[in-house]
Amino acid sequence: MEEFTRKFTITDKKIGTKEIMASVYDSLKLKGYDPINQIVGYILSEDPTYITNYNNARALICRLDRDELLHELVESYLNKAD
Repeated sequence: MEEFTRKFTITDKKIGTKEIMASVYDSLKLKGYDPINQIVGYILSEDPTYITNYNNARALICRLDRDELLHELVESYLNKAD
């Protein structure tokens, strides 16, 4: 019997951090929350209940590593300040 390795590829649409944050922001806004306060609460506590399940927002934000998210936010903020 011939042995070989099969290659398995998942064609998952890769969503970037910016797109995830925009989607989460929009979902929170649509549900009547203050998106900035809710996102800050999530980042500080890592408690996903700060984020609504509406439009799969909670699952989306949980895909992001919190440390990487903070790094990108600070970097973006400082780059805009220049």
